[in-house]
Amino acid sequence: MDDRLTELETRITFQDGTIGELNDIITRQQGEIDRLVQALELLKEEIRQLAHGPMVSAADEPPPHY
Repeated sequence: MDDRLTELETRITFQDGTIGELNDIITRQQGEIDRLVQALELLKEEIRQLAHGPMVSAADEPPPHY
């Protein structure tokens, strides 16, 4: 009986450590996801601005300087 109890306690201790490690990983990944979502939103806004910005034709561009 004591051996079984010791085995269960060992498993629980190991599982608690694993759960803590997984929680740390998930927390870091969520932070990374948040940063990526923010960067994506900024890029989407830049694309919107470029798409709706003034269109310059090749005829309107100044000639290259020599």
